[in-house]
Amino acid sequence: MDKKDTKILVLDIDGTLTNSKKEITPQTKRGIMNIMERGHKVVLASGRPAPGMRRYAEELELAKYGGYLLSFNGGRIINCRSGEIVFQKTLPPTVIEGLYRYAVKNDMGIVTYMGENIILGTRMDQYLELESTINGMPVKKTDNFPAFKDYNLNKCLMTAPPEKAEKHVIRLQELYGDILSIYRSEPFFIEVMPKNVDKATSLDRMLSTVGLTRENTICCGDGFNDKTMIEYAGVGVAMANAQQPVREAADYITSSNDEDGIAEVIEKFILPS
Repeated sequence: MDKKDTKILVLDIDGTLTNSKKEITPQTKRGIMNIMERGHKVVLASGRPAPGMRRYAEELELAKYGGYLLSFNGGRIINCRSGEIVFQKTLPPTVIEGLYRYAVKNDMGIVTYMGENIILGTRMDQYLELESTINGMPVKKTDNFPAFKDYNLNKCLMTAPPEKAEKHVIRLQELYGDILSIYRSEPFFIEVMPKNVDKATSLDRMLSTVGLTRENTICCGDGFNDKTMIEYAGVGVAMANAQQPVREAADYITSSNDEDGIAEVIEKFILPS
């Protein structure tokens, strides 16, 4: 297939690619496999670390079809076929201790990621238990979270009840907004990323590397962290179950993740070509 005719389907995972049981439904999987067999590209773009995306990359055979993973909200881009890290940006080491002390002072959860493990700096809470479960990654408690400044960390994740998380995002942006990107992915998840790292900017880097264009991208998501790529895309799609600001940013609203919304997108925007 000529590159100018190649569509790039960019999919968030939780609440988008997968249903409420964290599964790819048979109809959605058939649609995705169909377009990849025709030469179109599929990219999984998630706040998850790469190990937490692996099962879906393997199920969709992205290595065979030349797909990509944008993990950590775009903090790391991986070519599934070669395993090469195409792009990576890490947190400034100087911020780790301050983030940790903020979390302790405000009774928040804070974790980072190393290899196959989630590194816990404070107490475990229900939100971090969810993070461990959905990624299939064990949590390891450390008594010296600030020491992890000596490693190349792609992101920290902080947690708080939704009504408090919104206020913490504003405060953290005031403190670190000049050197970090801070936003929510879920109402209770606060993503702490290197400055100028989000799904849209990283997708733009990936497309320029492989010679594909944003005009042919179809970006689908439901969470706050999907808004940038939905605005960036040639066609930005929000799931019916998306957060309201995400729905407002979209060109098209598809069915929910429990109603094969991605299969609907494929039929409407890719298979007619």
